[in-house]
Order: sequence, then structure tokens, then C-alpha cells
Amino acid sequence: MSYLHNIGAYFLMIKNVFRKPTKWSVMKPLILKDIDDLIIGSLGIVAFIAFFVGGVVAIQTSLNISNPLIPKYLVGFATRQSIILEFAPTFISIIMAGKVGSFITSSIGTMRVTEQIDALEVMGINAINYLVFPKFVALTLYPFVISIAMFLGILGGLAACVYGGYGTLENYIEGVQNDFIPFHMVYAFIKTMVFAFILATIPSFYGYFMKGGALEVGKASTTSFVWTSVVIILLNFLLTSLLLG
Repeated sequence: MSYLHNIGAYFLMIKNVFRKPTKWSVMKPLILKDIDDLIIGSLGIVAFIAFFVGGVVAIQTSLNISNPLIPKYLVGFATRQSIILEFAPTFISIIMAGKVGSFITSSIGTMRVTEQIDALEVMGINAINYLVFPKFVALTLYPFVISIAMFLGILGGLAACVYGGYGTLENYIEGVQNDFIPFHMVYAFIKTMVFAFILATIPSFYGYFMKGGALEVGKASTTSFVWTSVVIILLNFLLTSLLLG
């Protein structure tokens, strides 16, 4: 029953995010701060992981092609498909659930522990809108992060393939360009926007409704990461079945 209660409370929280909005003069600096914390602050780790995972995908693909009848450009093709369809939108989102999700849960949870949320409510401010809406707006820029991950993943595959001696530059670029389906980009960014909404709301839910002290803040961060990852994987399956099935 607690799961059903949490699901109901989550959807009620989402409804309250858009009720009784805070003044724009107050909201604007909060949004800019969250863009800096959640988007700009994540670019480094995303770029690092995307580049090297792209390289690993290219190397593993090359090492598993032993049949001389298989064209050499398949390394670039497989790397592009892996990065665009699955790695960049889904794998990066699970990593972000650990980095961004834990940050959101711990920051809101700390405000709950120190009774700052109670103070906001006493002043007549819609605390859910004040705390969650800036994060929701900031994460609308999440596709920008994913597009960088896509570019650097393919670039990392190129670097690993050429400098590792697993193929030529011409073959890799031919594979990246071969049989490209534009809808795959649309599919990837639809998934990205859905995952951005999940990353903004589920960690906020666990931070806002937590009870206890400092120890419970850590537990809430762990729980939010687990459930954010589970929901992302489930939605990934559903969206793939709907859009590509």
C-alpha cells in the first residue's frame, strides 16, 4: 500500500508544482542557479564518460568483427547506433540520476530537516512550486547535455578506432553516415525530455516528503536514485516499444 500511496502523492505533487506560482522576480535567480548546478555542473562528467564509452564501443565492435565479408565501415555504424539510440539518452540519464538526483534530494531534504520548508509554507509561499519548478525548467535544457554526449561518444569512437589501429578514418566516417534514419534522433530526444522530467520530479518528491534527520537525508538520496533509475529503465522499454516497435 505504501507504493500506491507514494505514487498518488507523487502525482499530487506534480499538480501542485504548477499551482500558485512564485513571482518571476523571485523565480528567475532560482532557475539560473539550478541551470548552473544541474546542467553546467554536469557537463564535465558527461563529456568524460561519453568520450571513453564511445571509444570502448568502437574497440569492442572492431574486435568482434572477424569475418572478412563484413564491411569495415560497420564499426562506425554500430558506434553511431549504440550512442544515439541507447547510450546517450538512457545510460547518461542513469548516471545523472546519481549525480543530479542525489543533489536535488539532499538539498531539498536538508531544507526539510532544518525546517526551511515549513518557514516557506508559513509565509504563504507554495513551497513545491518554489523548490521544484526551477529544477523542472533547468532540466528542459537536458537535451543540450545529451547532444554533447552523442557528439563526444561518436568522436571518442573515431579517436579509438583511428589511433588504436582498428580502422581507417574514411571507413569510420562512412559507417557514421551510412543508412542514417533521422527519426532515430527524434526518438532519442523524446526519451531525453521524458527522462528530464523524471530527473526533476522523483528526486524532488523524495527530498520534499522525507522525515527525520541528517541520516534520513542520505537514505532518501539513495532511495531516490534507485527509483529514478527503475522508472527510467521502465520508460525506456515502453518508449522504445511505442516509437520503434
